[in-house]
Order: sequence, then C-alpha cells, then structure tokens
Amino acid sequence: MTAQQMRTPTPEGVLRAAAKIADLLVKTPLIEAEVNGTAVWFKAECLQPVGAFKIRGAWHRLSDLSAEERARGVVGVSSGNHAQGVAWAARRLGIPATIVMPVDAPQVKIDATRGMGAEVVLYDRPGGEDRDEVAQRLIDQSGAVLVHAFADPWVIEGQGSAGVEIAGQMAERGLDGPTRIVCPCGGGGLTAGLALACPDAEIVPVEPEGWDDVRLSLEAGEIVGVPDPSHPTACDALQTPATRPINFAVLKGRVPRGLVVTPAEVRAAQRWAFANLHLVVEPGGAAALAAVLAGKTPIDGRTVMILSGGNTDPQAFATVLSRAD
Repeated sequence: MTAQQMRTPTPEGVLRAAAKIADLLVKTPLIEAEVNGTAVWFKAECLQPVGAFKIRGAWHRLSDLSAEERARGVVGVSSGNHAQGVAWAARRLGIPATIVMPVDAPQVKIDATRGMGAEVVLYDRPGGEDRDEVAQRLIDQSGAVLVHAFADPWVIEGQGSAGVEIAGQMAERGLDGPTRIVCPCGGGGLTAGLALACPDAEIVPVEPEGWDDVRLSLEAGEIVGVPDPSHPTACDALQTPATRPINFAVLKGRVPRGLVVTPAEVRAAQRWAFANLHLVVEPGGAAALAAVLAGKTPIDGRTVMILSGGNTDPQAFATVLSRAD
C-alpha cells in the first residue's frame, strides 16, 4: 500500500501545508470588486509563480518526500498547471521530475514545464491513450514517486491552503470568513482542500460543460465518470474523466451541489476579468467567475471566487477578447 493510499487529508494537514507555503510564497491578492452591484472577492491564484494554484499542492507533497524518495524522482500527470507546479517544486528541491502531458495541451504550458527542467512525456489524449497507464509505465521503469494532480492527500491539503489564506485576508479587513467559495473544479483536489480549510463556508465547484463528473457524482451519491471523454472544451485544466475516492470522501459530506458553465459563459468571464480586474485568466481558471456572472449561484459581500490559473496561449486569449458572444 502506498503512502497516498494509507493517508487521508485532514484540516490539520491543511494548516501545516499553509504554514509551509507561507514561508515560501507571497500571498496572492484577495481583490474586492462588484458583480451586478454586489461586493464580492477574487482570490487571484493566476498570479502564482507558475500562474496557477497547483504550486501549493506540489510544494506540500514534494517537500514531504523522504531523502530516498527524492533520489528516485517524481512523476506527474497534467495538462499543464500541475505540471508546472511539480516542475517548479522539483527544481527548487533538486528532485528529478517527469511529467506526462497531452499532445494537445497549450504549448505555453508544455514550454514552461520543460523550461523549469522537467522531462515531458507526451501522450495522445485525442486518440484515447490512457495517461495513467503511461505514468505507471514510467514509475515501473524508474521507481519514481507518483504525484497525482488531485487524488493525493498532500496535494489536497496543499490546495486547501488557499482557503486558509482567504480567511486570514478577510480577517485583516475586519470581515468574518467567507460565506461561500466558488471554485473551478477538475478532479476535486482544490474543492476538497477548501472544504477542509473552511468548514463554515459553502463550497461550490464549477465544471465546464461535458466535463461535470463531480456534479454528476454529487447528485448520484457515488462516483460517476464523464459521459463522453472526447467532448471538446477550452478548459483543458478541468478535463478529468472522474474524481477519485479520496476526493469524493471529502466532497460528499460537505459539498451539496456542483455547477456547469458553457463555453460562451467561460469566454465572457475571461473578458470580464481582463476588463474589470486587469487579469489574464485561462478558460478553466475563469469557470467560477463564469458561474457567478451567469447568475447560477447567489453572492453576497463575503462570497469568494477562485481565479485558479492564467496560463493561456496568447493567440487563444486574443481570440477570446476579440469575440462578441
């Protein structure tokens, strides 16, 4: 049994991760703005050193590896944001890293991962190649440690550190903690981490159309995969076929519902963030804002949205800004 299988994420683990991350990274801004006349808050994780919140879980996981595990290296699977988080942490800690990435991942993410010294192994996602099988072959060959993008207790706890920061930043402004945190959701690592970090807040996961496995699972009371893994979406960061038991064990007791956003709603959110917050947000990173702008969840003066990533190809972003839909 692996360390990941033996351990479950805990609120105490989230606090330990938050302390480690506070010693390493500057807090990302918590920005106040108005949506339809109501004050809300934005946690700008798109401003992390790797452009996404994934640096949190990667650092908590890799910094807890033993000397023997570090020598064996790590393997990650990611369309780009987790890849960069693992590559960044591995370079800082002197750990060899190999990342399995889809051939259709945004080139900016592939280039950034390689630029931080990680070896990138591409797999054919459009052709139906299984990324987990590719990763397992690499692990069998090298003995490396798998750093899963969302189904890992350390990763979940690390992502939850964003919630600890949010609560602290709101307290600094004389506010009680968040009543609601609306967050982009792929496999449920960030959602589960926030649920552990902020037990008094409603946690609202938002997924792209066609990739709403967490929403379907919450409704069914059991893990349900996406109906069509070939469904096209610009939200590459949120393309996970199904959540995992370690995530669902947290979510089913704390998260009553999930939301879905359309491609047009995501593009509108990207344009809104650029025009009103002066931030570049990638499609998946804009999912929470998309749900709020579309009126799919209530908001109040203590609602927080996570802008989870800003790694988008320049041409793709320029196309979004030029559209009128």
